[in-house]
Amino acid sequence: MERAKLKAYLGFAMRARKAVLGVNALEATRGRVYVLFADRSASQNTVKEIMKLRTRFSCPVVMTEGLEELTGKANCKLVAVRDEQLARAAYAAATDGGDLGEGTDHGI
Repeated sequence: MERAKLKAYLGFAMRARKAVLGVNALEATRGRVYVLFADRSASQNTVKEIMKLRTRFSCPVVMTEGLEELTGKANCKLVAVRDEQLARAAYAAATDGGDLGEGTDHGI
């Protein structure tokens, strides 16, 4: 995983308001979500909620380490990217060149 690139892409998505942070915020979101990034330190109940959201939005989940550091937000356990191009770039950076169209989950 290219952490510097992933941090940059998530930062771009946050500045463009194309990122949703947190499970509760994502549950209230309407529209398309292209990829979910979840922190490995999330509790079991949070992981269950993330899997429900994955089914709802039909998008892959990438489990990462240190999502708080990548987003600059304390206790951040989930980031959803709502822009297709940023999602493709972030997914490729997180999975070492994987294509978003594969539809597989990484690190689960």
